[in-house]
Amino acid sequence: MTELARLHFRAATAADIPAIVALTQSAYRGESSRAGWTTEADLLDGQRIDAQAVGDCITRARSRIVIAERDGALIASAHVAVDDGAGYFGMFSVSPGAQGAGIGRQVLAEAERVARDEWQQSTMRMTVIDVRDELIAWYQRCGYRRTGIIKPFPYGDARFGIPRRDDLRFEVLEKSL
Repeated sequence: MTELARLHFRAATAADIPAIVALTQSAYRGESSRAGWTTEADLLDGQRIDAQAVGDCITRARSRIVIAERDGALIASAHVAVDDGAGYFGMFSVSPGAQGAGIGRQVLAEAERVARDEWQQSTMRMTVIDVRDELIAWYQRCGYRRTGIIKPFPYGDARFGIPRRDDLRFEVLEKSL
């Protein structure tokens, strides 16, 4: 376990799945997500992630869900993996009431450490919904750059949510580690 400013990091286990699903949902969807700045409530309805997808992330080789705990309580999580020759960062969630306090930067740094030091990856990639200008700007302040690579949003696949608009796409961001 690593401690950074009272946060303890560890790899998620199957026992953490319900809490990760609940945290992720609360950070992105519904009214509870509006307490933080990462909400997607105006863009998407429905689920953000399900238990099966979280379980797949936990059991896949070179894949981990990093859990951040404070005083024994789950406060943040993120998925880090090796995908297509680079580190991949996603499913990043910080409890809405704890956002804006530097926790996200610490979790991102831990995920980058895992990709770089444990899996010897020199690049970290992620996809962000391209209309999320404030979120993209935050990642840019953390050293990520826009690659110009755009991927389609999976309209019609409720596993990714129910879109409230028809112009959603993913943009690939990356950072040299």
